[in-house]
Amino acid sequence: MKIGIVSTAYLLRYGTKEGAKKMKLHGYDCVDFQGFVNTETEFFKLGEDAFIKALKKKRQVVEEQGVEFFQTHAPWRYPPKDFTEEERAERLSAMKKAILGTYYLGAKHFVVHPLMPYGDWSCENVESVREINVDFFKKLCEYAKGYGVTVCLENMPFLNFPISSVEQCIDFVKTVGEDNLKICLDTGHDLIWGNQPADSVRKIGGLLACIHAHDNDGKSDSHTLPFKGVCDWKEFVKALKEVDYQGAFSLETHVSDCPTKVLQGRREYNLIKSVKEILE
Repeated sequence: MKIGIVSTAYLLRYGTKEGAKKMKLHGYDCVDFQGFVNTETEFFKLGEDAFIKALKKKRQVVEEQGVEFFQTHAPWRYPPKDFTEEERAERLSAMKKAILGTYYLGAKHFVVHPLMPYGDWSCENVESVREINVDFFKKLCEYAKGYGVTVCLENMPFLNFPISSVEQCIDFVKTVGEDNLKICLDTGHDLIWGNQPADSVRKIGGLLACIHAHDNDGKSDSHTLPFKGVCDWKEFVKALKEVDYQGAFSLETHVSDCPTKVLQGRREYNLIKSVKEILE
């Protein structure tokens, strides 16, 4: 199983070339690119030709170091801004550009949060929330098909939002019914629901296309390092093998800043060492 981590942990911190080199040195195989999350970044200010050129160059530099892009994260604003048709149209346009970018990075998986037209804690207008999202995701999947990209719905930590828990996400994906719509299991979000991610893996089964692996205390979405919270990681990996998961073990966390580079490097090494041990 390939092991990955978010681009902010290495590529943003050290620069693309040095970051990819360090990733390879520490034992990582792939990147979860987070550069599309904020639509105010340089990528979204470029015209299409310059946008494609920049991402092709980034892919080349990363692959030269022996690392690849496995998944990307779709644009996301918090607090949500999906309240009007105009805002949702803008969001769809930004996501289409990010899908184009995903293709040119060589990634195949595009992780998306559900639209939240009434806010992230709203349990009102449940049918409207589902209808808006079904329409949105059908359009998104249709566009992504042209680039061979799989859209991956991420489970959320919002206990009152109707497309949030693993069970709700499974039901939603089946309702939309698009072949290239799968699920990204976020282990930390799942813990907030009081679940063990291993159990959720078994429920998702063949719909599981990618993961965001991180830990917490079951109460706060703190993106803690694995083995520092309440997740049973050995059972989680066992479940991944049971369902024949073919994706990457992708960490959505990073080692906290340390007072010395030596200590920083040691923590990075110990993290990947621990992950490899449970994957064996």
